[in-house]
Amino acid sequence: MRTKLYAIALFTLTLGAVLYYPHLSATTQVSQTTVNHHITAEKPRVDVVFVLDTTGSMSGLIQTAKDKIWSIATTMASAQPTPEIRIGLVAYRDRGDQYVTRRVDLSSDLDSVYAALMDFKAEGGGDTPESVNQALHDAVHGMSWSQDSQAYRVVFLVGDAPPHMDYNEVQYPQIVTDALDKGIVINTIQCGEESATVGPWTQIASLGQGNFFQVEQAGGAIAFTTPYDREIADLSARLDDTRLYYGSDEEKAKMSEKVAATDKLHAGASLESRARRGVFNAAAGGRANLLGEKELVSAVASGEIQLDEIEAEALPEALQPMAPAEQEAYLVGLASERNELQQQIRDLSEDRDSYLAKKVEEAGGLDDSLDRQIHDAVREQAGKAGLEYGEDASY
Repeated sequence: MRTKLYAIALFTLTLGAVLYYPHLSATTQVSQTTVNHHITAEKPRVDVVFVLDTTGSMSGLIQTAKDKIWSIATTMASAQPTPEIRIGLVAYRDRGDQYVTRRVDLSSDLDSVYAALMDFKAEGGGDTPESVNQALHDAVHGMSWSQDSQAYRVVFLVGDAPPHMDYNEVQYPQIVTDALDKGIVINTIQCGEESATVGPWTQIASLGQGNFFQVEQAGGAIAFTTPYDREIADLSARLDDTRLYYGSDEEKAKMSEKVAATDKLHAGASLESRARRGVFNAAAGGRANLLGEKELVSAVASGEIQLDEIEAEALPEALQPMAPAEQEAYLVGLASERNELQQQIRDLSEDRDSYLAKKVEEAGGLDDSLDRQIHDAVREQAGKAGLEYGEDASY
């Protein structure tokens, strides 16, 4: 019995050391990426909902959202202390269109959120007012906002047309009041220069204690390709393959859906988006999205569970035919591979950041870009929630 306990302890120590030791003297950020699964609830929380006009005139902005959501997530996750990021979506059109609103609830599984975003298309519309009030109402009242009193909760309303004020529905002055009662800040981003939109967008942001800014119709985001994107995207796909999920059939099925969302992303997202996702997942703030729930390598390494405590049928299918010693060796191998891949991505990310910083400088700083304006709004607002952001946005 004593020998068995010693062997278990030695295995756990070995696995943990493989994942963590190389980074103990490097960055706290890395160890937070792989350790302390059981204390993630203590992290600061950032909940952000993007409310997107998906009518026909918004095709450029929707593509920008697909291209840039990962760099926006990286920006939001770059705070000190490192927060847990959840993102939600509300797509809206108008009555008489294919739909009025569609919701994707707040989640730290950004792969699944992104998979839903990939399906958003710009169609419908045709008249100027849209169902902005209904969309804002869904964002404020239809999302599972964090109940943490210290959380930074924020909405970005993005569109080019004013709200219908002739519909018999709750209108934005009351909705914004409800948002403030919930501790939710509302920012507005006007695409294009429709004069009828300026007034309500400015008022919504003012009432919502947020910022109003305008961008060009296509979104105005910084969209440089770098020489490092292909390698980062490829390494990120390999990093995904180091994940193993255990648990009940229901728990495994839930994580299978996450893996399916990841596969959809790899198959359909742009190279640049996949690279930005790789940068995010290799950072401390991307841990929850990378691993999801019931991830075996991390759970055993952190001491959350012992391998011999797991019933055979609850193990990942790949481990079930193996003897215990083989299972242990397999997990150590995956941990080592994960560690190496994350470090390679982080190194390439530094080169990518330097390349992009030079490009942005050559372009004159691009202070009016979507990236910079979102960063500046988040930096100002999240500071009140105790989060400190640097001066540079992620691209």
